[in-house]
Amino acid sequence: MEKQSLTSLLQITHPVIMAPMFLVSNTKMVIEGMKSGIAGCIPALNYRTLEELRASIHELKAAKVPGGSFGYNLIVNKSNVKYKEQLRILCEERVDFILTSLGSPEETIREAHKVGIKVFCDVTDLAFAKKVESLGADALIAVNNQAGGHRGNIDPETLIKQLNENTKLPVISAGGVSKKSDLDTMLSYGAVGVSVGSPFIASNEAGVSQEYKQACVDYGAKDIVMTERISGTPCTVINTPYVQKVGTKQSWIETVLNKNKSLKKWVKMIRFYIGMKATEKAATQVTYKTVWVAGPSIENTTAILPIKDIVKKIVS
Repeated sequence: MEKQSLTSLLQITHPVIMAPMFLVSNTKMVIEGMKSGIAGCIPALNYRTLEELRASIHELKAAKVPGGSFGYNLIVNKSNVKYKEQLRILCEERVDFILTSLGSPEETIREAHKVGIKVFCDVTDLAFAKKVESLGADALIAVNNQAGGHRGNIDPETLIKQLNENTKLPVISAGGVSKKSDLDTMLSYGAVGVSVGSPFIASNEAGVSQEYKQACVDYGAKDIVMTERISGTPCTVINTPYVQKVGTKQSWIETVLNKNKSLKKWVKMIRFYIGMKATEKAATQVTYKTVWVAGPSIENTTAILPIKDIVKKIVS
C-alpha cells in the first residue's frame, strides 16, 4: 500500500524534520529550517512557562513560509508535570503537528485530532507501533539504534521494514542521517522521510555554548557512548573526560532503589530532574562537569554552519 509521504503530510519541500532536542532546539533554528523547505520541532519543555511556549508559537506562525512546517514535542509520561497544560496550549494555537515521546499518546492524539493537528509518535519496536496505530496516530517516528539521545535497539533497515510490513502508518526514520546519501538510504528502506537532530547542534543558530558545538565537530561516531546517569534511561552522550571519570552506569544506591516497586517511580522522577538540570548547565556553560548529548551522526560534522547549509548537505 502506498503510504502518504512526509512532504504531503506536512506540506514541506523536503522529507526532513529537524528533530526536537532538549535545550538545543529554538525558534531561530526552526525558522531557518522552514525557509529551507523542511519541518522543525521544538520540545515543549524547552520553555519554562506556558507564556513563553505560546509566544514561541506566535513567532513561528508569523515566520512560516510555504514549503515549511513547525511542531512541538511532548513528553507524555508522569515525569512531565506540565504535560496537560502544554497540550492545551498547542491545541489552542493549532500547531502543525505534535511529536510524542516516552509514554502513552492516547490523550494527545484525541485532543489534537479535535482541532486538526497531526500526531507523530516515537516508537522503538513493532509492539509499541501497533499500539499507537490503534490509538489513531498519523505517523511513526522509528527511533533506531543510530539515533542520538534516547535511542532504540534495532538497526534502521530492520525497523523500517518491520513497521512498514505490519502497520498501515507512514514511517519516518530517526537516527543515522547527516548527508544526502543517508537520506536516500532511509528512503530506499521504505521510510517516507527522516527526523534529523545531532547534525544541527553545530549550527550558528543553536542556543548552546560554542564549546558544545565545537565538540560535535571535534568528536565522531566512535566517541558516542550510552549513559544511564542523565535521565535514568540509557542516553547517548559524547565521551568527554568527565563522562569517562564518572562512568556511565547508575550508582549502587540508584540500582537498589530502582528494584523497590514503591520507590521506583519517584527515583526515576528525581533522577530525570537532576539529569535535566545537569544537561542544561552543560549546554549553556562550560565546566569540568560537561555532559553533551549527541548521536553518532556527528561523524560528518566538520564545521559550525548556518542551518541552511546543514539542510543543503542533507537534501542536495
